Amino acid sequence: MIQAQQKDLNPKAKNIVWHEASVNREAISNQRGHKSVILWFTGLSGSGKSTLANAVNAALFDYGLASYVLDGDNIRHGLCKDLGFSDFDREENIRRIGEVSKLFLDAGIIVLTAFVSPFRADREKARSLVDVGDFIEIYCAADISICEVRDTKGLYAKARAGEIKEFTGVSSPYEEPERPEISIDTGKYDLENCVQSVIDKLIQIGVVPTPK
Repeated sequence: MIQAQQKDLNPKAKNIVWHEASVNREAISNQRGHKSVILWFTGLSGSGKSTLANAVNAALFDYGLASYVLDGDNIRHGLCKDLGFSDFDREENIRRIGEVSKLFLDAGIIVLTAFVSPFRADREKARSLVDVGDFIEIYCAADISICEVRDTKGLYAKARAGEIKEFTGVSSPYEEPERPEISIDTGKYDLENCVQSVIDKLIQIGVVPTPK
């Protein structure tokens, strides 16, 4: 599958070949005793993506599983610091995150991504990079009114005043997931219940071991 994807991507560099790893994902999974998966948290700014992703990450740590959070703001301090918030830049931002997430997946790590990722097509491209079952889309479905109340940075107010251009939910669209693996009303349920909803799904699909 990886080789086919490399052909589809049409890299600019020529005379390059894909090198298979000496230790593959299956071997890593067998050694660690758990599967790897991409947990893709999406939702409006203020919907609780980062909070939930980090809380789930802490729960996975308590289970003794290898996991890591890719946070939207943190990524824009480094890997994507050259990108703004135009539609093109948003697409490129998510493309890079999808590729990085695939690397974590291959390394046997449960990777949690917390990005607005407003466009369905971009999320589907990230999903298409991996096999069926390896990409779990988690929709943090808080109403925009709740998100604005939670907005300690005042971003929504600035967007409505025209101080921030192309702000998702105000001056730029957010396309809700149509068939997410998990949908949680993060404006209605407390954090503990939201975390449990994610963990229950991971137990169901065999990523987290069933409690004894």
